Amino acid sequence: MTTVVSPDGTRIAYTRRGRGPALVLVDGALCHRMFGPSEELAQRLAGRFTVYTYDRRGRGDSGDTPPYSVERELEDLEAIVNEAGGAAALYGISSGAALVLEAAPRLPATRGIVLFEAPFLVNDIRPRPADIWPGVDAAIAAGDRNKAVKTFLRGVGVPGLVVAIMRLLPVWRRLAASAPTLPYDGALVKEYQRGDPLPRNRWSSITAPTLVLVGSKSADWMQNAMSSLAAILPNATHRVLPGQSHVVRASVHVPVVTEFLTAAEAARNSEPSHAR
Repeated sequence: MTTVVSPDGTRIAYTRRGRGPALVLVDGALCHRMFGPSEELAQRLAGRFTVYTYDRRGRGDSGDTPPYSVERELEDLEAIVNEAGGAAALYGISSGAALVLEAAPRLPATRGIVLFEAPFLVNDIRPRPADIWPGVDAAIAAGDRNKAVKTFLRGVGVPGLVVAIMRLLPVWRRLAASAPTLPYDGALVKEYQRGDPLPRNRWSSITAPTLVLVGSKSADWMQNAMSSLAAILPNATHRVLPGQSHVVRASVHVPVVTEFLTAAEAARNSEPSHAR
């Protein structure tokens, strides 16, 4: 483990492994380098890329400096990219995909972007994902991490019986440890979870080749959101992963990510130097 100091003085922990073009993995809610999909993804991707995994602030081995702002998370990610030499591909998962979308316009040297199921909502359903955040915020304000995790998991569709079983398992302690960062994810995504069309010009400056992924077994609202997102990004490809859901399976994702980013790197290298 290594750390980098973000502009507000927060130490952000990261791990680097592999050889090749730099690739930064950005986790979703409650996950960090050693908890969630990033570890296996990094191991499998390291044969082709120099992979950076990091703990978003408040999680794992990273510090946290209040008050939270999205700007500070953007600075954290930018600090990791600077550690990677100032240019990297970005692979964001769930709310991590939302973070990548916000960060990419300020990282013009980004070599390629992969977005997996940013939890946006463009059609009118009830209850809406945005509706869970007041309950999560209230639980954290009251110091009840268990209630915050339960509220979040039930809100994103995990059945009550599954949540009850999870509370009896060691995994629950790890989820609860990251619970105070749930409002950080809410700050990133809730603006885009109200059933409104995605803002057409919000990410219009992102010119890096972008792959927008969704699982074929994911909910219709997620499928609609990802096709809508791909349609408004300037240089995006939309792909549905057969048989997949919001759970990231490295064996499925890694070949797709590798193929896309390798092609993006080859295309970049074939451009005249003045065009990069």
